[in-house]
Amino acid sequence: MSLIDRIRASLPALPPAEQRVAKLVLADPRSFASLPVVELAERAHVSKPTVVRFCRSVGYDGLADFKLKLAGTVNEGVPFVHRAVDEDDKPHDIVVKVIDNAVSALLRYRNEAADHAFDLAIEALTRACRQKGRIEFYGVGNSGIVAQDAQHKFFRLGVTATAISDGHVQVMSATMLGPGDCAVVFSNSGRSRDLLDAEDIAHRKGATTILITASASPLAHVANGHNRLLLAADHPEDHDRYSPMVSRLLHLTIVDILTTGVALRLGPDMRGPLQEIKRNLRARRYLPGAR
Repeated sequence: MSLIDRIRASLPALPPAEQRVAKLVLADPRSFASLPVVELAERAHVSKPTVVRFCRSVGYDGLADFKLKLAGTVNEGVPFVHRAVDEDDKPHDIVVKVIDNAVSALLRYRNEAADHAFDLAIEALTRACRQKGRIEFYGVGNSGIVAQDAQHKFFRLGVTATAISDGHVQVMSATMLGPGDCAVVFSNSGRSRDLLDAEDIAHRKGATTILITASASPLAHVANGHNRLLLAADHPEDHDRYSPMVSRLLHLTIVDILTTGVALRLGPDMRGPLQEIKRNLRARRYLPGAR
């Protein structure tokens, strides 16, 4: 159900004052998303707190959260290109809109990220590192690229880390996992049958699975908070978009958080190998001053 459909369906159950706010949204959602709360209250003939209460009544954290979602609904930009840009945008406009869109999503994720879920995920990954277990990163398409980035970061911590984007190989890999191992699954939509199957196999083999996907996706629904951990990455970006950007940035950020957390818990033991890697890489740089 879309945001507009949800408001329309909720209308009969709302108090009379909040109904007036709802009707204002339905009459002109684009204006509602851009107007300050004072003017919204005046147009709906209600108080400012009533506008905020309405937003919470229909399932949002407040006016700012509601307006962000509403803007994403009515300002969809160019289909399959980018949700924030318009056909006639100049390069400067594209720069500002794309960056603002990404920064807004990252700041919102910072405020909403579940610390407890990260703590459990970091603990499971650290345990796999210490016990010389395996960490497998699964993803397809854009998520496969994120899985490769995760593998690149984690193998430097001295763990057997592998990124796999082929569905058949994911199934084979999951079949060989066991207790003490981790399978980290990246999926924007959380609907890929290959990933769902691989996650199910890894779980049945006793591995801990860490699911990085939208909280309302089918993949997220299997999370149990014990050995199926959900790191929800919610955003206003349509998962069917040809070139998703915000979801990829959020997933890459989650990888950095996990890597940093694991490195800190491993402590001094892994700093020596990292320093040696740096020295060896430095020797591969032929140009003076090259970085």
